[in-house]
Amino acid sequence: MFKRNNTLSAAVFAASLCATSFASAEQFQANPSQIFGVTYSPVAPVSDGQAQVVYYRTSGVGQQKGAAHVYVDSEFHTGLLPGGYSTFCVVPGSRTLGAYLNDAPSYKGKNVDLYSASLEGGKTYFLRVQENGSGAPQAVSREEAERELIGSRSQVQALSRASKVQMCNNLAAPPMQGAQFKDYALAGDVLFAFGKSGHEDISHQGRTAIRELITQLHREHAKLDRIEVVGHTDPIGSDSANQALGLKRAQTVRRLLVDGGLPGASVTARSAGSSEPVTDKCHGSKAEQVACNAPNRRVMVRVDVSGQ
Repeated sequence: MFKRNNTLSAAVFAASLCATSFASAEQFQANPSQIFGVTYSPVAPVSDGQAQVVYYRTSGVGQQKGAAHVYVDSEFHTGLLPGGYSTFCVVPGSRTLGAYLNDAPSYKGKNVDLYSASLEGGKTYFLRVQENGSGAPQAVSREEAERELIGSRSQVQALSRASKVQMCNNLAAPPMQGAQFKDYALAGDVLFAFGKSGHEDISHQGRTAIRELITQLHREHAKLDRIEVVGHTDPIGSDSANQALGLKRAQTVRRLLVDGGLPGASVTARSAGSSEPVTDKCHGSKAEQVACNAPNRRVMVRVDVSGQ
C-alpha cells in the first residue's frame, strides 16, 4: 500500500523551527492534561471529497520513549506518544505519510525516507506507528485498530503545521431501514461552561444529569445497541470552530456514557456544529447573543428503538 519515496525536499528544516514545532514526552510530564485530549470513539465515515486517517500508537510493553513525529506531505503534523492517536482528513490523491521515532536531527519525514500512498475519497485508513525504527505507516483493519485504540486519547500537545490536513466533515451513520429513534436532550450550559468541551470541564450538575440519563435509558429500553451522541453549538464563531466544539462535547458525553456502563461499541459521537439551530433570531450585544442562543447549545443522545 505504501511506497518509499526518497526524493529530497527542497526546503531546509531550520533548527529554530524544530525547537518550536516538536514536543517530547519529557516536556509534558509535569502536566499530563496538556498531552492528551478525548478518549477514542469510533469515527464516522466521510464524503468522497475527503480521505480520513486515524494514526495511532499503541501503549504497553516494547514502546520506545519519546514522540513519533508524524508528517503529511513532508510537513509536521503531530508527535504521537504511546497511547495517543490523531484523526485528520486530506483531499484524496497521492500523499506522503510517515511516523518517525528518534527523528532529530535528520527529520526524515520532511526530507528523506518518504512513504507515498494513493488515498481514496470516502475511505478511512487506520495507520499504526511502527516501533522498530521504520517510518513507514503500518496499515491496520478497522476491527484490529479499534481493539487497540480502546482507552487511547487524542494527542493535543502540538499544533499541526501540515497545510494539507483538514478538519473531517464526518457524515452521520446511515440510518437502518425502518429505523425509529428516540432523542434525549442535554442542555449544553448544564454540561459545560461557555466554550468548554473537555472531560475535566464538565460540571457537577452535568455529571449528575448524565448519570440520571443512563438510569433512564436502562429503565426505558431493553436493548441499547445503537446510540448516537450529537453535539450542537450556537452560531457564535466560525463554522469550523463550532464543528470542532460540537464534536469534542459529543465525545466527552460519549465517554461518560460508556464510563457509566453503556456498551462502548454501541455508542458513536458526531457533531452537527451550528447547522441545526433551535432558534436563529438572536441579536444585540455578545452577552445578549450568548444568553439568547442557550437552547442551541445542546447535546442530543439518540437511541435506536426499532424492534423494542
